[in-house]
Amino acid sequence: MSTPLPLGGTDKAAIMVMLLAEEDASKILSQLTPDELRQLAGTMCGIGEVQPQSIIDAISGFSRSTQDSGIGDHGRVASVRRLLSSAVGEVKTENLMRQIAPEAEEEGQPALGLLRWLDPQIIGEILADEHPQAIAVLLLQLDTEVAAAALAALPEHLHTPVLHRVARLGPVSRQAITILEQTLNAKIEKLHGTIPLSMGGIKQAAEIINRSHRSVEKRVIPSIGKVDKKLAKELENEMFKFEHLFALDVKMTGVLLREIENDTLILALKGIEPEQREQFFGAMSSRAADGLRDDIEGRGRVKKTEVEQAQKDVVAIAKRLMADGEIIMGDGDEDYV
Repeated sequence: MSTPLPLGGTDKAAIMVMLLAEEDASKILSQLTPDELRQLAGTMCGIGEVQPQSIIDAISGFSRSTQDSGIGDHGRVASVRRLLSSAVGEVKTENLMRQIAPEAEEEGQPALGLLRWLDPQIIGEILADEHPQAIAVLLLQLDTEVAAAALAALPEHLHTPVLHRVARLGPVSRQAITILEQTLNAKIEKLHGTIPLSMGGIKQAAEIINRSHRSVEKRVIPSIGKVDKKLAKELENEMFKFEHLFALDVKMTGVLLREIENDTLILALKGIEPEQREQFFGAMSSRAADGLRDDIEGRGRVKKTEVEQAQKDVVAIAKRLMADGEIIMGDGDEDYV
């Protein structure tokens, strides 16, 4: 038997996940970000035969029986697919599997092979004359960045109706999927059976808008507000949350802090992790930061509703400062978190 190559951190993590029961592994995978899932699942599919010595290296003190068993690579892609599906759902799983195992063709496995080959610009050109409902279904089966690029390639008059449907889509029947099949000239066999999928939502629509050009937000939100004021408000709230302020640099954070009352700041920071507060402390003098730390600790337990309101107040101030051009999020005034 050849000497196993040294294992990296991702290799060790992949081995550990593969040694767990699927239910336990799914719980762990559900806590990962899309990038982490893509990296880990890709390693799980591509690591090949895992020798006993590699297991020993990855998991110190593992049982002798496990050390001697290794992990075979037969059916690996199917196993990874089941784990991901349980953790993040079928739609996200299919999107990930197309990226990490595009050549895997297993009997009975669904595939949206077309999405592997289409450039976002081409998607936009093909769908330019299609119904917004069909476009919305397609965008929701793409990575957010790809969906944003595809949206940008569409005529501007489609942006509002498409994003409105992304946010309000709900259950999607097989007929909607069929529209995509006919439009894109690809065959989707038993992708989701006869069970409709719960797709779209405020969060997904907000993410697409956030990753689009700033002009899309400025144009689309008011347009949606004319036909659905409640949805426009929900989108605005989802697009800019307190955690988005973590993207501010030290200078911009300092500008923001000067506009916030001390009591509001104490309550707002009370609701985040200690390490996350360091961004705000770093924009203050050492003396002021130490005083704020003491104030936060001395406040004791506070109601969640008070914390949430304080964070909303801070976000409102940040939005006002952004509108006035006093703070900038990202690399320039056309960027938005």
